Amino acid sequence: MKTIFEKPASIERKWYVIDAEGVSLGRVAVKAANILRGKNKPYYTPHQEIGDYVIIVNAEKAAVTGRKKTDKMYYRHSGYLGGLKAETYEKVLAKKPTMPMEKAVRGMLPKGPLGNKLYTNVKIYAGANHPHAAQQPVAVEV
Repeated sequence: MKTIFEKPASIERKWYVIDAEGVSLGRVAVKAANILRGKNKPYYTPHQEIGDYVIIVNAEKAAVTGRKKTDKMYYRHSGYLGGLKAETYEKVLAKKPTMPMEKAVRGMLPKGPLGNKLYTNVKIYAGANHPHAAQQPVAVEV
């Protein structure tokens, strides 16, 4: 088999908008990660950045099932001894409404320089408004 190499100049980039209101957090993140990677294109290559741009609106209204609102924990560490911080989904949502969606999408992208670059192509907003109307994004159903 031959490895496909797509020239960066020949890649056509589109903008997509996903409305997360009432849709499962994970399902929105999977759809966004697949579009960011370019898995929806016939010339997908795992080691190249050929994906499109994604706008996620209403991120704070994404649904979580079961008791995840009170039981799901988000951890971070300060780097010091005993510096582990833990917060529930509800507290994180109250402080930073976009953070659960950001962490979900980020976790589904590859780790390393390629994943860092792909993550810059997603724009996440808590409300229904976004400043990317000039790019004429296409709505995606989840």
